[in-house]
Amino acid sequence: MTSFADLGLSPKLLKALEKTELKAPTPIQEQAIPQIMKGRDLMGLAQTGTGKTAAFGLPLLHRLLDLTNPPGPRNIRALILAPTRELSLQIKDNLEIFTKGTHLRVVMVVGGQSINRQSDALKRGADVLVATPGRLIDLIERGDVSLEKCGYLALDEPDHMLDMGFIHSLRRIAKHIPLKRQTLLFSATMPKDIEEIAETYLRDPVRVQVAPPGKPVERISQGVHFIPTGDKARLLEDYLKKHPGEQALVFCRTKHGSDKLTKVLAGWGFRGGAIHGNRSQNQRDRILSEFKGGELDVLVATDVAARGIDIPTVRHVYNYDMPNVPENYVHRIGRTARAGASGSSISFCAPAEMGELQAIEKVLKKPVPVVGGAPWAAEIVAAAPKPGQGHGRGNGGQGRAKSAKPAQAKPAGAAPRPAAKPHAQGPRPGGQPPRRKAQRRPS
Repeated sequence: MTSFADLGLSPKLLKALEKTELKAPTPIQEQAIPQIMKGRDLMGLAQTGTGKTAAFGLPLLHRLLDLTNPPGPRNIRALILAPTRELSLQIKDNLEIFTKGTHLRVVMVVGGQSINRQSDALKRGADVLVATPGRLIDLIERGDVSLEKCGYLALDEPDHMLDMGFIHSLRRIAKHIPLKRQTLLFSATMPKDIEEIAETYLRDPVRVQVAPPGKPVERISQGVHFIPTGDKARLLEDYLKKHPGEQALVFCRTKHGSDKLTKVLAGWGFRGGAIHGNRSQNQRDRILSEFKGGELDVLVATDVAARGIDIPTVRHVYNYDMPNVPENYVHRIGRTARAGASGSSISFCAPAEMGELQAIEKVLKKPVPVVGGAPWAAEIVAAAPKPGQGHGRGNGGQGRAKSAKPAQAKPAGAAPRPAAKPHAQGPRPGGQPPRRKAQRRPS
């Protein structure tokens, strides 16, 4: 079996790795690390939870260890861009473990925290800067950081940043970085826009792919349960009670729905917390810390948490609301079965969500196994409440509106799922507008 020492990593990094749970490289690490150490641009495609952070982080640090002089005031040597604060924090924490006992300095800058404190942290410069694009642009415009000496650029999960105006932000950032640099791109999915980014910013890249893009880890048991929106909360309660003492992550579509569901679960005796874009960074950090420490049984979140949560104890993921971006399904369920463990994922599908389910199955190239209920009949899908009518998704699922007739599941043995069109045009269920590029700058 290949070891990290066999890959030629610095003895200082190997010593730091001895104090971690990383005993042998994963396939993506085994293939990517030697190529990055050679200075090659690289596109890495691997399932969520397979160790992509170490795959690009370790060889970058290996190369930086050869530079013993400090980077200089407000200068950085390597830049890692990530879509969310949570993923940025995960990357920073991993890099700090790897750099323990070395002279390398890692700094993180993200939205939701004091920009003045981040500016102060950059005064001495940094060997590695982990950043969300929006906050980095703010610091560049203030003159608080210079990318003139940046020789390495790593894009982690850029497919998620596409929904947040990432291409525009990347153009603004890249023009400050020397053309003579090493560029790395790591993702679990590969939409067309990512291919275009790779062609634009990577030079003759090595392509390392250890699994088909968008394919979940095989250790995740997947299932879909067909259930009316108003019955979802009680169904979730039933599932949670089946696995006492095992941590669960629940995904809702809206911030309000996440908060409301958390309160309902608390009323039923579950220890839970919610994280979403309206939470301050301190609140998000506190809730994540409590969840990691076992103080919480359930974490309810919007897709802001689909990337960056690396908690090996998460055994169950529940898609309370189906994701309106099918690729996000892969990232959501990838929060379980981390570090070689196994896990399960159950998606709750209401009549108005059949389009989202079919879009997900198209990405997976196979159907999600049915574990409860029966696929909704075409007439029920057509009659499902539209946004602003009856009960909408995102209300936490607590009770139907009185004016809404309860949907009826199609009896077993009925016709197969209707070929309902995914909600790609017009308003999405739950009041969400159609997905558009460059809606806002990443935080």
